[in-house]
Amino acid sequence: MSLASTAHTLVVLASEGAEQHGGNHDSLNPYMTGGAAFGILLLLLWVTTRLNRDR
Repeated sequence: MSLASTAHTLVVLASEGAEQHGGNHDSLNPYMTGGAAFGILLLLLWVTTRLNRDR
């Protein structure tokens, strides 16, 4: 198999998968994902500021 035929096969498989599932996964809610990321960043900011006090 050449590189071109392998790439073509992968593109065909990817396009068939996107057609069947619509390209989005049902369990991935963007608001929940963004909220969780924001919460984790706030937690990391809080930990950083607690550990970075002048002594």
